[in-house]
Amino acid sequence: MNSSCKENDWLQNAVFYEIYPQSFRDANGDGIGDFQGIIEKLDEVHDTGFNAIWINPCYDSPFVDAGYDVRNYYKTAARYGTNADLVKLFEKAHSLGMHVLLDLVPGHTSVECDWFKQSSLPVRNAYTDRYIWTDMVWNAPQNVGSITGWLRGGFDRDGACATNFFTAQPALNYGFYHKDEGCDWEQGVNDEGPQSTRKEIEKIIAFWCGLGCDGFRVDMAGSLVKNDPERKGTIALWNEIFSHVRKQFPDARFVSEWGQPEQALQAGFDMDFLLHFGPSHYLDLFRTKTPFFAREGKGSLKEFFRLYMANRDLTKGKGLICIPSGNHDMDRLATMLDTAAQKLAFLFLYTMPGVPFTYYGDEIGMRKLNLPSHEGGYFRTGSRTPMQWNASTNAGFSAGDPASLYLPIDEEKYQEVNLETEKKDPASLYSEVKRLLAFRKEHSCFLASSGFTLVSDDYPLIYERHDDKEKLTVVINPSRESFGTKLQQKDVIYSTFDQEIKDGVLPGQSGFILQSK
Repeated sequence: MNSSCKENDWLQNAVFYEIYPQSFRDANGDGIGDFQGIIEKLDEVHDTGFNAIWINPCYDSPFVDAGYDVRNYYKTAARYGTNADLVKLFEKAHSLGMHVLLDLVPGHTSVECDWFKQSSLPVRNAYTDRYIWTDMVWNAPQNVGSITGWLRGGFDRDGACATNFFTAQPALNYGFYHKDEGCDWEQGVNDEGPQSTRKEIEKIIAFWCGLGCDGFRVDMAGSLVKNDPERKGTIALWNEIFSHVRKQFPDARFVSEWGQPEQALQAGFDMDFLLHFGPSHYLDLFRTKTPFFAREGKGSLKEFFRLYMANRDLTKGKGLICIPSGNHDMDRLATMLDTAAQKLAFLFLYTMPGVPFTYYGDEIGMRKLNLPSHEGGYFRTGSRTPMQWNASTNAGFSAGDPASLYLPIDEEKYQEVNLETEKKDPASLYSEVKRLLAFRKEHSCFLASSGFTLVSDDYPLIYERHDDKEKLTVVINPSRESFGTKLQQKDVIYSTFDQEIKDGVLPGQSGFILQSK
């Protein structure tokens, strides 16, 4: 179990902002966001109250999957800028007291990666076993490990190569924890090829941390070793990687896209994401047909908290479980929730244990558009539209020709839903987010690993946060229905709206933080 999380750990009070680089801010007018655009807007991100950012993959890529198909891990994509430009971004963030996580994609590369080109040659070389190949092109078995498909033909090497998700993403080889009978081509986790892949990941981490990166969010971190149902091989793999990396970069932090915190923290990660797929019931919060936070009051968090509390117990109360507002793979928060409900959702996100992540644009209520797929986005594409900075041309995202934009602006809404407009309205979603983050910063009981007691997982939702300095009660009633309560207005120190607890009644669609006795 990783024990790096201490009171002086920067992750303890981190509040992350996820930046999808191609859609955030275009500084050079070519229609695609870039590093300089991020640098120019970091002051605004910091002013809102965020002290850390996560940048989606920004490495050299043919962008079949929006950068999650990496061609060169040691080089940034030209459309964003150079390695030196990214270093300037690190320096700007550090000057503001902010930290930066890059996105590491260890499970697969692009078919255009030089590693794969070398691996697909018939003559044995240093990259022959960098990927998972069968012994002949006719052999592409089904139901092997978590392999989703095979590349067959088109290469001089006789064999089929495993892929992860898209066929343009050949799977890197970390070995098989259990080897299938009769599959002599399957390598063990300690064989030379899998060990070489692991060492390469260590080099990539050290390269970017050496340039100023503060750590990584790791894509599909629990899926690397094949035929590993209990993730024992993958847990051992990451512990081995971290045993080397942390010696050189003890302050670097690593966040896993795993979805099972008890395994991820055992693997050495500092924090794990609750995923929108798998067993977490994360979608019950904001994205089912009956979200708990919708005003209809028909949702349920029973299963969400059953699993959440079980994971909290298994991770010994560290609380380093991320509950994001959303990300580049989900529908926007505003898809199912009105503005009032979104304010209550942020009250929840910023007062729960763990480290909150906010997807760019969620803080102003950007919506998902109905768009055709671009760069492998498919149904996710509409959640990746350009950030709406102001009511000027292209929503202030770019000075380029509108036809050149990475994705189209939300023409119907951007003039009313944009950061500049939201800043001027003290009752806006953005103003509430900023006020919440300032309040959170003032109270140590909201640190990632501070104590948590669930009082009610129904309407109203009630929980306590506590440390050795204070104990606060968070009460959230997303429903339009009012409820009787023993809570008293005199104990209220924060209210989401201009509401009060009167005569023992908790108003509908209300949120409060109270001093606990």
